[in-house]
Amino acid sequence: MALVRWDPFRELVNLQHSINRLFDENFRFMRVHEGNLAQGWTFPVDIKDTPEAILVKAELPGVNKDDIKVSFSDNLLTIRGERKKEEKEEGANFLRVERSYGSFSRSFSVDVPVKQEQIRARYQDGILEITLPKEDWSKKKEVTITVEG
Repeated sequence: MALVRWDPFRELVNLQHSINRLFDENFRFMRVHEGNLAQGWTFPVDIKDTPEAILVKAELPGVNKDDIKVSFSDNLLTIRGERKKEEKEEGANFLRVERSYGSFSRSFSVDVPVKQEQIRARYQDGILEITLPKEDWSKKKEVTITVEG
């Protein structure tokens, strides 16, 4: 049985994410045209738990590989970067603009021990794949602790 550190704010972060997604889906037209609200965007991810590793797939279409930064610290995986806006075309009359631009960042808590030196990330065809190899629980040895009284 694994011990998982309880984070009282995790539920609030999930609620905030859900509310932000609700507003993003329903007010996207306003956000694109006003410009000053379009400071960031979110991207979909799939996270899969296998016996050997945690696998993360993130959809980042239109993002240059050099503009993506992945970090892992204190059991927190962070994906951040920027999708740069395309140059405006002179004389072009856009009928609809829905694609989001700007910086993005998402973090995920990983509740299993990870071999940090073996984490790998690969970006191809707009999909970022991150592999977080798990520490082998069987290699952890049990330590007996003497209780003093």
